[in-house]
Amino acid sequence: MERMTVKEAAPYIGASEFKLREMVRQKSIPHYRIGNRIMFRKVTLDAWIAKQEYENVCEEA
Repeated sequence: MERMTVKEAAPYIGASEFKLREMVRQKSIPHYRIGNRIMFRKVTLDAWIAKQEYENVCEEA
């Protein structure tokens, strides 16, 4: 299982670290915490991205 920090996940999803932390606060992106550290699983982010893409296509149709 590949895990990423905010610093690693932000460029992976194409967002700034600030925007990613904002998304975490809004609970709009899957994440978990280890103490104060915000962590992401790569496989979960991939699924989240695929869901976002699918929802955008369905919205436009």
